[in-house]
Amino acid sequence: MSVQVLDGATIVSFVEDDEAFSGSIEERFVLLDTDHNGVLSYSEMLKELQGLRVLETHFGTDVKTDPDELSQVYDNLFLLFDHDSNGSVDLDEFKSEMKRMMLGMAEGLGFLPVQMALEEDSLLMKAVERECTPLIKF
Repeated sequence: MSVQVLDGATIVSFVEDDEAFSGSIEERFVLLDTDHNGVLSYSEMLKELQGLRVLETHFGTDVKTDPDELSQVYDNLFLLFDHDSNGSVDLDEFKSEMKRMMLGMAEGLGFLPVQMALEEDSLLMKAVERECTPLIKF
């Protein structure tokens, strides 16, 4: 984990770079698809959803959360990804929902830069790394 500076434009730029964004999404999808069947089950996505720590922290401090409430939140998050309600999430559904979530984060951040602690392999870290990598054009 490292502390990085980013703003909404960092995220939007990353999402709009189809090669960088799609490649990162496909990498994450392959890591989550542990049975290698080309779709994500609820159990495969649960670890990723739990990593979001939606209710387990309050301003960065761990809080005790009702397990039933957490289970309901994870169920509802999975349903957001499962656009066709077939019980699994394919790559297109995963990419579409991740794009929507990333753009929502960008809108929430706005144009003022903020410091954030980011996981090394997170999509936000990939956005920061992309922004920091100089574009070489010939």
